[in-house]
Amino acid sequence: MKNIVILISGGGSNMAAIVRAAERDRWAERFSARIAAVVSNKPEAGGLAIAATHGIATAVVPHKEFPTREAFDEALAKVVDAHAPALVVLAGFMRILTPGFVGRYAGRLINIHPSLLPAFPGLHTHQRAIDAGCKVAGVTVHQVTTELDHGPILAQAVVPVLPDDTAATLAGRVLAQEHQLYPRAIAGWLADTSGHIL
Repeated sequence: MKNIVILISGGGSNMAAIVRAAERDRWAERFSARIAAVVSNKPEAGGLAIAATHGIATAVVPHKEFPTREAFDEALAKVVDAHAPALVVLAGFMRILTPGFVGRYAGRLINIHPSLLPAFPGLHTHQRAIDAGCKVAGVTVHQVTTELDHGPILAQAVVPVLPDDTAATLAGRVLAQEHQLYPRAIAGWLADTSGHIL
């Protein structure tokens, strides 16, 4: 069984979409894969309760308890490794990971970013797209590398920028696409690594 570990920091809406897709589309049967654990750096993360209601193991590694990023990442890796992950999924995990952590899971660490990378890496993507006069925005699922938001692209979805859009309205439409794209991209990754056809 391929174990998937999801890392979150907040409400976990993308994580919940992935969990629903795994159940609905029978990933255990199709890909011999399951969501093994959800791990957060924040004890108050709402997504932990959602995971628990689906019978998924949860854990918290509070980043504020560690003196350095390296110390936090090492503790986080120990928790992740306890589930022998085939894939580690960042779903609203609001921490910049160290090169050591990224290297440890090279090729099996993915992230979702609310822009059409390589455009607008980092924060405030929706306002930056509006300010630049973009006619389209979107979302990207990519492999994580040591360069922030620049790993190989696995999937993208395009969202039109409307004339009256604010950062908030655009973000809402992009998030709806995230909830569809991320599970599809993970299923594609599982199919590629398991030899199954989608």
